[in-house]
Amino acid sequence: MPLNRRNFIRTATATAASAGLGGAISASASLDTRNALWTMPKRASLAKKPKRPNLLFLWTDQHRADTVPWADNSVVGAPALASLAEQSFVFQRAYVAQPVCTPSRASILTGTWPHNHGAVTNHIALRDDLKTVARRVSTRYENAYFGKWHLGNEIRAQHGFDHWISIDDSYWEDYTDPEDKHRFSDYYHFLMEKGFPPDDEEENPGEAVFSRYLAAALPEQYTKVSFLADRAEEFLRERKDGKPFTLHVSALEPHPPTYGPLNGDFDPDEMPTGPAFAVPVDDDASVLHRGVKERLKEKGFKNHPIETEGDFRRLKANYYGLVKMVDNAYSRVLQALFESGQAENTIIVYTSDHGDMVGDHALMDKSVFYEEATRVPLTIHVPWLSRERVDIEALFSQVDLFPTLLELMGLPVTEDIDGQSRASQMVGGSGDWADRVVVEWNDPAHPEEAGRSLVTVEGWKLNLYRTGAAELFDLNSDPGELKNLAKRKQVQSRIAGMRAAIRDWQKQTGDTLELIG
Repeated sequence: MPLNRRNFIRTATATAASAGLGGAISASASLDTRNALWTMPKRASLAKKPKRPNLLFLWTDQHRADTVPWADNSVVGAPALASLAEQSFVFQRAYVAQPVCTPSRASILTGTWPHNHGAVTNHIALRDDLKTVARRVSTRYENAYFGKWHLGNEIRAQHGFDHWISIDDSYWEDYTDPEDKHRFSDYYHFLMEKGFPPDDEEENPGEAVFSRYLAAALPEQYTKVSFLADRAEEFLRERKDGKPFTLHVSALEPHPPTYGPLNGDFDPDEMPTGPAFAVPVDDDASVLHRGVKERLKEKGFKNHPIETEGDFRRLKANYYGLVKMVDNAYSRVLQALFESGQAENTIIVYTSDHGDMVGDHALMDKSVFYEEATRVPLTIHVPWLSRERVDIEALFSQVDLFPTLLELMGLPVTEDIDGQSRASQMVGGSGDWADRVVVEWNDPAHPEEAGRSLVTVEGWKLNLYRTGAAELFDLNSDPGELKNLAKRKQVQSRIAGMRAAIRDWQKQTGDTLELIG
């Protein structure tokens, strides 16, 4: 059989075919982590805060908030991450700045809103004047970035990072140096050394590379996340000298093409589903949500059938396999950290750049305001602050993540950062949690769909757009966001108040998008 995308996806999905989302701090009950490859060691006392804390930032691409054990999901099977959460601050209502890769990643790394950092859609480079943590720590630090970047010049170390491991060859059009178009990622060289032939001559004209379709169909030890774990283990075991470090490990998985070597590990018929699963977007939906629906209908999804509930269940089972694979890999990274002797000096973060619909509203991917796309897992382990799991039910924006980490590391939160540190609130200190969060949507290719979404602490969500009607959802009674209440007379005063809150936020943050409704 010839090696091409169609045959790879047919082979990779065959196994799976045969085989709700729904004063804010409380302690939780323990989770069962007996099957974890790595388990967080139990210690009775807090660590002493180091002068120069390390940062291990583990993240993924497209991991939705309800597919982790601490979201009361007993099916997903991520024991290492569950074990980490048992001694972490667990943010149960964490929202992204914008539910697509580049804008969200830039916000996570710099603490600025998409409309301010300027990378408002994919394939826009991170501006040189925006400072990551690697440019804010002292020169004594070793700073490493391993994995997906998606912020320009994918294969070059940049923005203060000294150590760089790249995994993607599909962004060559974003390179600013023409010579880079003839260079390849570290993952490319790894697969070549293992004897795999590159399959894709279309992605980078004139230079065959490994497509994501091929990479996803390889055995687990050759996948991108496993490759990154190998390199992260090496880096961490070299840190026994005690020199401070920051390390970002950024996996592509569970991002599409939504299949992998663990497809058969989960039964599609046993997938937990919410009220919106396989329910198509209706005519009462916004211009954004109807537009995404129509483009999915027109283009399809990565050669997968998406006609029936069974089709979506199969994809969800595949997705759970990818989450399990991430857990397997990050288990090894966490084990290497503890073996290095640096765990007591290290803040550990787990999160993702956005979620994934995975069949809810009969949609796949992201780029919508629905909860499945905008909410993500977020845990922060700080060994000198807590030894137990602390659930934070308050709203949290990922724009606030960067300044929060800076304060936890003893670094200044400067005026060029939009977000607010929530470090004091994490330990019950002064300051209030946010009573609302805003999520942006910007898309130069479809400017009429641009909008802003506001979620309140009481569980109301208002979506306003540049064109078309508004959407109002009561997430308490309608967690699937199936009933748009925006036209009902009895909620008009609520809409007016929320609309005013969005416009206040726009003034405060310098957002000039014109919204109607």
